[in-house]
Amino acid sequence: MECKQETNLKSCNCSYEPCSRKGICCDCLRYHLKNRQLPGCCFSDDAERTFDRSFEHFARLVQEQRI
Repeated sequence: MECKQETNLKSCNCSYEPCSRKGICCDCLRYHLKNRQLPGCCFSDDAERTFDRSFEHFARLVQEQRI
């Protein structure tokens, strides 16, 4: 399967500049799930910039209806 990295980059809100997985969603998802996290695209821009991508942070945001 051909990677759609250029297309994916248009909607990638990851603010971690040296990230080598930007636009490579399968690698990004695999990395974050392995670390009990969700990728930045699951969060609002403000929440993503906290770099707290934990399941718990996501659940709090959902509970507060911020996502």
